[in-house]
Order: sequence, then structure tokens, then C-alpha cells
Amino acid sequence: QMDSEAQQKSPKDLVLSSSTPHRVSVGSGKHYFCGYCAAFTNIAITFPIQKVLFRQQLYGVRTREAVCQLQRDGIRNLYRGILPPLMQKSTTLALMFGLYTDFSSLLLRHTNAPELLTRSLAAVLAGTTEAILTPFERVQTLLQDHKHHGKVTNTFHAFKVLRSYGVREYYRGLVPILLRNGPSNALFFGLRGPIKQCLPEANTRSGHLINDFICGGLLGAMLGLLFFPMNVVKARMQSQIGGEFQSFRKVFMQIWTERDGKLTHLFRGAHLNYHRSILSWGIINATYELLLKLI
Repeated sequence: QMDSEAQQKSPKDLVLSSSTPHRVSVGSGKHYFCGYCAAFTNIAITFPIQKVLFRQQLYGVRTREAVCQLQRDGIRNLYRGILPPLMQKSTTLALMFGLYTDFSSLLLRHTNAPELLTRSLAAVLAGTTEAILTPFERVQTLLQDHKHHGKVTNTFHAFKVLRSYGVREYYRGLVPILLRNGPSNALFFGLRGPIKQCLPEANTRSGHLINDFICGGLLGAMLGLLFFPMNVVKARMQSQIGGEFQSFRKVFMQIWTERDGKLTHLFRGAHLNYHRSILSWGIINATYELLLKLI
């Protein structure tokens, strides 16, 4: 539940709270804007870390080898592939925060279901809607995989290459994205308020900023670890251009076999993802909450 928002509501913003389940928020457009800006800030800062993590997810290599790959690619290619996440992640986060607010308002207004269930459903619906932007994740995967450096030169060229295979090719890897988005959104919005309430009370803007960073970071790290295998399967599925569309189960079993059936090998890169998620979701949550207060 959005406890932090409830604490900062204004006459222009009536944010839903557990004590007033039938009140609806107005002016939710700022939730879209704040989510967009928060994501943009995060991506600009953490993209190189994400690129190292991607190489580990795709090839199952250790951190040092992934870093060496990027060094061999050269500084010129370090930010290669940043445009898709800037476009996709920023829009995705805008939808995540904005649609969650809108769906919560709509469902609470027209249903009598328990608020926890209603908010969880709103979060899942928002996550499912985000999957519309799967083509951007698809293109980002191709641009980050050094095996495709000679095949795709930039974001627009990657879209052009995929177009010849049909619309379905843009949505390769959709299943793991759906399995990741809905549940992770439900957990994020469900636990964000309770976690912040457990932190020391903040009486200053900087104190609130720190608490929001800690809250978002802890949640991001936990969810990133929990859904890490989904991203491993997604990276493998989306690194392919053309050919058979394999099921989630088949791809997972291929990866499991290749990595000797060891869980530790499946989670290679998870420690880096853990630290990246602390930073990323700390930045996202803190920036989002700060902008909500300033606008």
C-alpha cells in the first residue's frame, strides 16, 4: 500500500489509504511523470553495471570475465544499447506507478473485495500492461550481446532486422517477462509501506530521502534475487534471432543442463544484481517520492 504517499497527500491529491478505502486519487498524471523521471535517472547512472550483469546472465561467466568482455569491446561500446532501456524502462516505470494508482482507484471504486486483494490485483494488472513494451527489452538484449555486434548496429537497425521476421519476433521472451512483472509489482507495492514504517521516523526531507532509498533498495534487492532465474531465461530466449520459439520450460532445462544442474551456476551474476538492485531501486524510489513532494 502507498503509505508514503498517503503521508504527503495534498488537497489536490487524495491518495487511497487503508482507512478510507473508497476514496479515489485525482491528478494521477504526476505519478506517471515521477516514475518516468526516476527511471531515467537510474538508467543513466547504472547502465554499465547492468551490462556486466547481462553478460553473466547470458553466458554464465564470472564477474571478472564479464568485465573483461566489456573491456575488449572498448569504451566506445560501453553505452551501446542504452537507448532501448532509456525508452523502455522510463516508460515502464511511468506505467508501473501511474497504472497502479489508476487501477487501485478504479477497483476500489467498483468492487467490494478486501483492499489487500484489490491492490495486489491492481499491481499485477499494471505489470501485465508493462509487457506491451517487451520489444524494447528484446532489442536491448541484442545490442548488449557481443555476438550480434556485427549484425545490428543500433536501436533502429535492430528493430528493422526483427521486422523481417514478423511482429511475433519482437515479443520473444514474453512469458518470463509476464511471470516476473505481475508478482514482483504486487510484492513491491504491498511491502513498500510496511518496510518504510519499520525504519526510524524521519523529520527532515533528507531523512525521508534516505528512508525511501533504503526501502526501495531493500525491496529491489529482494525481488531481483527472487526473480533472477526469470531474467536468465529471458536473456537466453531474446538473444536468438529467428528460428523456433521454444517454451519457457524447454529453455530453462537447457540452461539448467548447460550449467551442470547446479543452482549456484544458475544464479551467476545474482550477487552483482543484488548490489545493482539496491542502488537502482534506491534511486528509483527516492527520486519518485522526492518528485511527488516537489510537484
